Amino acid sequence: MAHGEVYSAEFGWDPSFEALVARIVADYAAGHDPGREAAWIAELDGQRVGCIFCVADPACEGTALLRILLVHPDGRGRDLGRRLVGTCLQFARDAGYERMRLWTNHPLAAARHLYLERGFRLIAEEPHHSFGVDLVGQTYELDLI
Repeated sequence: MAHGEVYSAEFGWDPSFEALVARIVADYAAGHDPGREAAWIAELDGQRVGCIFCVADPACEGTALLRILLVHPDGRGRDLGRRLVGTCLQFARDAGYERMRLWTNHPLAAARHLYLERGFRLIAEEPHHSFGVDLVGQTYELDLI
């Protein structure tokens, strides 16, 4: 998935964002608990056009993290983001998590809309300079039980 290319084109983010995504994927691939963690890739006509991860929060027992949601521009307008988020939430519930948390940044308005639609609430905001730009990081949380 070309997170770096998409976010560079849309938001001017530098390659450090792709490095972050690569670390998240590498950590998942290096060892995950299949009963508690999963990843999904959406395809359209044989092309990868979206992804999402559900992983355990190592800092908070009972909390799942929604990670690296992306719907490529070629897959947008087909309800893929909504379906990916729904699949991730259902997996987290079935795995017995009590809550789900995610961290995002303010320019990602379409993703934020999907999170709010599902009942996530904003629990923290913090300005930061990352990926070559000034951003406002946002943490959202949803109770699953």
